[in-house]
Amino acid sequence: MKKLIAELLGTFCLVFAGTGAIIIDDVSGGKVSHVGVALTFGLIVLAMVYTLGDVSGAHLNPAVTLGFFAARRLEPRWVAPYIASQCAGALLASLVLRLLFPQHLLLGSTLPAGSATQSFVLEFVLTWILMFVILNVSTGAKEKGITAGIAVGAVIGLEALFAGPICGASMNPARSLAPALVSLHIESLWIYLLAPCGGALFAVLTCCGVREPGCCSPPVAQAPAAPS
Repeated sequence: MKKLIAELLGTFCLVFAGTGAIIIDDVSGGKVSHVGVALTFGLIVLAMVYTLGDVSGAHLNPAVTLGFFAARRLEPRWVAPYIASQCAGALLASLVLRLLFPQHLLLGSTLPAGSATQSFVLEFVLTWILMFVILNVSTGAKEKGITAGIAVGAVIGLEALFAGPICGASMNPARSLAPALVSLHIESLWIYLLAPCGGALFAVLTCCGVREPGCCSPPVAQAPAAPS
């Protein structure tokens, strides 16, 4: 239960801070700025990795959970509970934001600025990069584990900086699901559910191509091994 509570709380913080920054930027006339929103997402993930990484692995993202499962670093019995906890935390955050900002229409929902295909490909590639980094910094030398939070937070902030204006740079089905459901803007939700999961699974294949044999097929142990 501690692992599931950690995933719920961590994802709550991610969605509350990240989509909250988007909402406050809108209602304040741009005082947070696009750069500020991107930094908020990166910094909250960095903080949660160091806060909860030793408890649950700080996945905070169903796509990351699926990636670790495909890499055989997560037991099958953890997959559904982790994803359920992440979605519950995200939904709770969006409900709190709805109470705080009842007039806001989108609540930080991710919507394509261009075509659906363009955003789908962007989300696929962005999540591939993110998962590729996570897989590589969460294994090997101890020094990698120490700096994992910085690497993962930096990648999220970087990708949000350059891709956010086009696709929203979600890379996280729970982060997109919650505001879409609460705001009732689900027209493009399929992009942000399918593309990140596909990108995370593809990252497992590419990680196997650059790491030593057996990197992504260790004996399945008791708990997930994520950035910590």
